[in-house]
Amino acid sequence: MSVGTSSAPGARGAGGPPAAPLPSGDPGGLGIDPDHLPDGLVVADEQGRVVCFNAAAERITAVRARDVLGQPLEKALPLEDLEGRRWWQLTDPYGGLAIRVGQPERNLLLPGGREVLVRARYVRTRPTGPLRRLVVTLRDTEARRRTERSHAELIATVAHELRSPLTSVKGFTATLLAKWERFTDDQKRLMLETVDADADRVTRLIAELLDISRIDSGRLEVRRQPVDIGAAVGRHIQAYVASGQPADRFLLRVQQPLPDLWADPDKIDQVLSNLLENAVRHGEGTVTIDITATVSPREDEDTGTSVTVSDEGPGIPEESMNRVFTRFWRGSKRGGTGLGLYIVKGIVEAHGGTITVGRAPGAGAEFRFTLPVAAPAYLA
Repeated sequence: MSVGTSSAPGARGAGGPPAAPLPSGDPGGLGIDPDHLPDGLVVADEQGRVVCFNAAAERITAVRARDVLGQPLEKALPLEDLEGRRWWQLTDPYGGLAIRVGQPERNLLLPGGREVLVRARYVRTRPTGPLRRLVVTLRDTEARRRTERSHAELIATVAHELRSPLTSVKGFTATLLAKWERFTDDQKRLMLETVDADADRVTRLIAELLDISRIDSGRLEVRRQPVDIGAAVGRHIQAYVASGQPADRFLLRVQQPLPDLWADPDKIDQVLSNLLENAVRHGEGTVTIDITATVSPREDEDTGTSVTVSDEGPGIPEESMNRVFTRFWRGSKRGGTGLGLYIVKGIVEAHGGTITVGRAPGAGAEFRFTLPVAAPAYLA
């Protein structure tokens, strides 16, 4: 598609003078072809006639630029607000207050009821002077709808996950308070242990939500310290064995020597916990953890540390591989919020690392993350 600025000279609206094209096909002095802009761009001259209608605007409005160049803006872009009022008549950019500089982005309707996000900028030759250009940007609402659906899904998931433990906590505490004397010490202990476990579950869910918020906003902080990654994996294995898993289900292989790793120990523990839990819960057979020195994912460093967690279960279907690290993905229906691997990816990338998923040699799932050494500058 071509931008409409080159076709504007000589184009006339009904009974009006020719519309003046913008110089050099460069509306607003952007220095680029308007067709290269990701958002729709519509520009009207001082007489309110369209002099630019870029390719993105054509796509969003389903209107061809050549059909609207030189036309009055309200005819070329007949927008209405959500109450059915004609937008250009309501805002009156040419006849309204001269101190106005534009209109903030808002939802408006195209003919047929399609929603678009519209922002307007008023360009004047001098403050409070007459309008020289009216610059309108258009954005499709689909991206925002996807975000809203994602937020709604997150709220529904959290509400569902919170309901179960809180119901349990409320039930046991109410029962203990009402009938304390009727229970034996062993019964009281069992109920209190259940309450404690459910409280831990709620705490973990809240921590996951905070992590997601920080990852999405780019505010996940990494406090680097020396980390013995082999010892960290060993602690997780010992915890699983203490909870009843057979010791021979885990195989830890550490290649020596390893480079000194500087990372956030709490967040690395969180990554290891999620990957090992995923292998134990959804996999089968031996869970193998390989720790090796490898090429750093950073261009300015030579070495990094790689951790591979694999199992011998059914693995992850090929068609699901590209969704593993998205929100709410679950390897099976056996519990979980589906947020763990999304958080794992966010933590690894916050360290400057990379993470991949594939098939293990034993046909199970294989997760591999690589971290840069990331030693502080004063140790370089």
